[in-house]
Amino acid sequence: MKSTKTRLTGWVVALVVALVGAWEGLRTTAYHDIIGKPTICYGETKGVKMGDTATKAQCDTMLIKSLKRHEAGMRKCLNNPDKIPIRTYVAFVSLTYNIGVGNFCRSTARSRLNAGDWAGACKAATWFNRAGGRKVQGLVNRRQDEYKLCMQGAKG
Repeated sequence: MKSTKTRLTGWVVALVVALVGAWEGLRTTAYHDIIGKPTICYGETKGVKMGDTATKAQCDTMLIKSLKRHEAGMRKCLNNPDKIPIRTYVAFVSLTYNIGVGNFCRSTARSRLNAGDWAGACKAATWFNRAGGRKVQGLVNRRQDEYKLCMQGAKG
């Protein structure tokens, strides 16, 4: 049975919250994201309806819960998640939060992580730069930021 524990504790959770929070941005009133999906807080879409509002404290709590939920889903499709260097791991939690567990689990990046090819996995993660079928510069930039963090871990 695969491990379902979390590595998002202490400074690690602070790092992933800072990374994701910076890229997602905080909006306390529901809005339509780039593909038209109702979104709130730091990019949360689950159960969101237009007209919803939240406080910053509610958004912060929602983000941490959502990151841990995405991390748990990510871990289920990894062979040895605890062997992945921590900065590489954080980059993949950020990616999974952004693209969803299903997309991550079907990805070449996941296959490369399972093969122990950290650098190859980091590179494959940069391919997720489209929304609504088109390349989005914000996603290109986010993937580059995640790639830099990812490679810090991959290089040891």
